[in-house]
Amino acid sequence: MKIFYAFATLLLFAGLVSFTIINDGYSVGDTATDFELKNVDDSMVSLADFPDAKGFIITFTCNHCPYAVLYEDRLIDLHNKYAPMGYPVIAINPNDPAVQPADGFEEMKQRAEEKGFPFPYLFDEGQNVYPQYGATRTPHIYLLDADRKVRYIGAIDDSPRDAEAVEVKYVENAIAALEAGSNPDPDFTKAIGCSIKTKR
Repeated sequence: MKIFYAFATLLLFAGLVSFTIINDGYSVGDTATDFELKNVDDSMVSLADFPDAKGFIITFTCNHCPYAVLYEDRLIDLHNKYAPMGYPVIAINPNDPAVQPADGFEEMKQRAEEKGFPFPYLFDEGQNVYPQYGATRTPHIYLLDADRKVRYIGAIDDSPRDAEAVEVKYVENAIAALEAGSNPDPDFTKAIGCSIKTKR
């Protein structure tokens, strides 16, 4: 067995074999790196632009997905309620407009104006940010604390199709837990929505 490991190590250093590390994105407890993405007002936005934030409601969403559309008003309500408490919504469109033209940057500007989004709506141009997070759906939520530590991942609530039928508000409960100095429970739920559109 020792001879096998020694031989494998020799091959590795000789460059004759290689290993691919697969990154599935952040897990609860990981620290998210910052990003700088273009907002619909043409400014560049990063998390560092919010030095007084107690956390962030990072939301991967888009224009065209019916689930994303159903959650737009709820995202607005979340921002209006929690941004004054230090938890702003940061919405990011991860879709490639070459695959889904309705999610182009100009279309984002139009949608943000129509809905009066009070939060940044950022374009993940080149699709570099969403894979870091591991987002797979729109919408997909990542709740970060002040240190950018991921504290909750998943759905906004338990009723994607009907806001009036919501029984469990996962994001709101997670923020309440953070405010109380405890860990969100649950800290992970299944995100329900459309798949992220990519040519990769």
